[in-house]
Amino acid sequence: MTYALSAALQSAVYARLTDQITDTPVYDALPTGTLPALYITLGPEVVKDRSDQTGHGADHDFSVTIATETAGFAAAKLAAAQVSDALLDTVLTLTRGRIVSLNFLRATASRVDGSSIRQITLIFRARVEDL
Repeated sequence: MTYALSAALQSAVYARLTDQITDTPVYDALPTGTLPALYITLGPEVVKDRSDQTGHGADHDFSVTIATETAGFAAAKLAAAQVSDALLDTVLTLTRGRIVSLNFLRATASRVDGSSIRQITLIFRARVEDL
């Protein structure tokens, strides 16, 4: 098993989103202070070994969350579409290893309990291999 490509994958996803989505802030970690009305954050990941006789690899199931205080889910859904468009059907270059495949798995739209925040969490799976 290898977790060695996790930082390279996160860096590539963050770079792609910040390059392609210029009208919505993208955060790797939430800043202190007041947040914008709509923003995107990189979230947790779950990694499973996919090594075989040819080398080390892993499946990274990672989340990207769109959060908004805007009424309704329309703005969040538009931003979620931008995230999907930015990540899918493109080649992300890693500083180590390579992405074998990158696919959308699922999404959850919800309201954050006790607040006016609505969020959509997208889950993607990246299969990576170390070269």
